[in-house]
Amino acid sequence: RPTNCRKYHIKYVASIWRQNSLTFALPYKYQFNYPNLFHTRRVKGYSDSSKQTYDILCHHMRFISQEVKQIMPADSFYFTILRDPATLAESSFSYYKLVSSAFRKSPSFKAFIAHPTYYYRQGEKSNHYAHNLLWFDLGFNPDMRFTEAMAKAGARAVDGAFNLVLLSEYFDESMILLKEELCWELDDVVNFKLNTRESSTRLEKREIDRLRAWNALDWYLYVYFNQTFWDKVERFGKERMEMEVRGLRERRKQLAELCLEGLNPVGADQIQEEGIKPFQFGQKKILGWVVKKDLIPSVRARCIQMVTPELQYKDILDARQFPGGLRNG
Repeated sequence: RPTNCRKYHIKYVASIWRQNSLTFALPYKYQFNYPNLFHTRRVKGYSDSSKQTYDILCHHMRFISQEVKQIMPADSFYFTILRDPATLAESSFSYYKLVSSAFRKSPSFKAFIAHPTYYYRQGEKSNHYAHNLLWFDLGFNPDMRFTEAMAKAGARAVDGAFNLVLLSEYFDESMILLKEELCWELDDVVNFKLNTRESSTRLEKREIDRLRAWNALDWYLYVYFNQTFWDKVERFGKERMEMEVRGLRERRKQLAELCLEGLNPVGADQIQEEGIKPFQFGQKKILGWVVKKDLIPSVRARCIQMVTPELQYKDILDARQFPGGLRNG
């Protein structure tokens, strides 16, 4: 590790090599009592008397800085990722159609886009999925009336809480910035895309504009951090970024050819191994990967690790940290 490289703990991360023997702040089930705000009592094995801290906190939660800081070391590195609220809304509608009251009332996503206020009611079950979801997950009230002053204050609060804010639409560039900040190697950020859907709704420009307007707080956040993101890319160096992204994509292709039966994700019904079969929820099929059988055990273990969905990955971590089991608190 270079001497100028900061040794940080990680808050949000898709996966980490188990051989690093890092400790995870784990929920008792699969979420930290979401959609309620995060609280330390929801961390498996944590107690107020011991005041232990963890290396990594990366599960579904609604963020609240003061609670998170109680279980993370003072030098923790915080990062999160944002997504364009228009495509996020399309994904949320597909995934949470039967959960959100607003989505359930709407006959179609197109109908919801045309008249969101007709279907949406504050406080109804799971309606946080239908309005300013980014703002909600970051700990704010999604139903606050938009003003630029208030939106700017929220963006600055997020900027102050997180060391790095990434963008889903530029995932590869995001991984390069993350690698740079944490002084990781390329193989620490190479990935195969998980939780993709069988198909998605193609949005017209006017529909995108309407969704961004409906999710105005989220859109303000996205525009704000789009600027900070590309400022970081500029400082990193555009040519250097292009070179690093090419390297990341080449490495991903190499590993895909080594690990996978085909270069496209498949339906869960085509995956025989339960440990890598994606959980099915919502209207659309969630896709996953088939790993080649004829690999040497050490290589296949690495390949399996790269395609293991988050629920099974959490179970692996849980079994390692709590080999004797621990009852719910």
